[in-house]
Amino acid sequence: MQTLIENVNIVNPFEEIKTSQKVLIEDNIIKEISSSINTKDNVKIIDGGDNYLLSGFIDCHCHIFAKGFHKEENMANPLGIHFYNAVPHASQTINAGVTTIRDCGSADLSFKLAQQRGLFTAPKVHLSITPLVMTGGHFDLLLPSGFDMEIIYPGFPKGRCDGVEEVLKKTREVKRAGADFIKVMASGGVLTTNTSPEFAQFNKKELKTIVNEAAANDMNVSAHCHSLKGMNNCIDAGFSSIEHGTFIDKKTACRMVENNVSLTPTLLVHQFLYKNGFPAWDSYAAEKTAKLKEVVKVHKENISVAYEEGVNILMGTDSGVIPHGHNLEELIHLTDIGMSSDEAIASGTVKAAEFLGFNNLGLIKENYVADLILVNSNPLDDVNVLSDNDNILKVIQDGIQVKN
Repeated sequence: MQTLIENVNIVNPFEEIKTSQKVLIEDNIIKEISSSINTKDNVKIIDGGDNYLLSGFIDCHCHIFAKGFHKEENMANPLGIHFYNAVPHASQTINAGVTTIRDCGSADLSFKLAQQRGLFTAPKVHLSITPLVMTGGHFDLLLPSGFDMEIIYPGFPKGRCDGVEEVLKKTREVKRAGADFIKVMASGGVLTTNTSPEFAQFNKKELKTIVNEAAANDMNVSAHCHSLKGMNNCIDAGFSSIEHGTFIDKKTACRMVENNVSLTPTLLVHQFLYKNGFPAWDSYAAEKTAKLKEVVKVHKENISVAYEEGVNILMGTDSGVIPHGHNLEELIHLTDIGMSSDEAIASGTVKAAEFLGFNNLGLIKENYVADLILVNSNPLDDVNVLSDNDNILKVIQDGIQVKN
């Protein structure tokens, strides 16, 4: 099957825009890019309307099943709702211009298989299944009442583990469940009661055990981590990325560069929650807001330091904690810390693809995967245009148009 996109201006970060181009797609691969292309008689034609063609974006931190992580809803809803929520969330994500996601906890293998089998329109997914969490740590959802709000079912392991033997077994269980990488809660967080973002979680022996077992299976390990000590523990253990990185400083940023550790700051989530708050019925809203106030105060400033020191920064949103479909608003926050439009776009396209291990994704080039978005104005002039989903006119995933 061939598809020809005509009359488009091609945008790749750090390159001159190529105007009045045609892009020939065969099956799911870009076969030719030129101002003049000869095609077969039965080729499908898409008129680009002199708009701007970019690679589809990769959100390196989201939770496609989640809808705020409200424990009260876990108590009230049948388990099936947990899965059905993914269908509108996936549509909202695609419509925002995101064709691939790195799910940092809650999605299981069923979502990946459903996407691959075309059961509904959804971004492709890189799975962590469920985060590893220590007893009493961030995402340990056992409440003071004694009720455990963690969602578990056959094929989806419980994330709680302690000590070298337990974290070793849990890493193996998560891999068995279909994970592409391992996610670890290495500090406290905002959304879990009785934890605080500045404190490290898991000890160095536990963290190193997780990394060694993951490496034996050619898997990377990612850390939810706000804590400065926690980040340094993870760097020592050999983690591939830090998520959030709220209290990062210059010294730690330099260590991340030296050890090739990437950072997904998820700037959007804290700003969004601080502005919009939590539902009135959330019993822990006041506690969460107090922690959030401290996080927002320093996060942007510290991530600016990390950027200045040359840390590899990836675009991620923590969507699922906040509503889905706002994904490319993260680019605005990345430019606010000093990134150019090229750098911000690259963090969610070619840099993200490289981090996930793809050498044929994230750019509009011949022999690359045809994950593409058509935008009505040049995002290199103003990256803000990407934050409005109405400006994203078409989305193509694996050569198939999934947003008209």
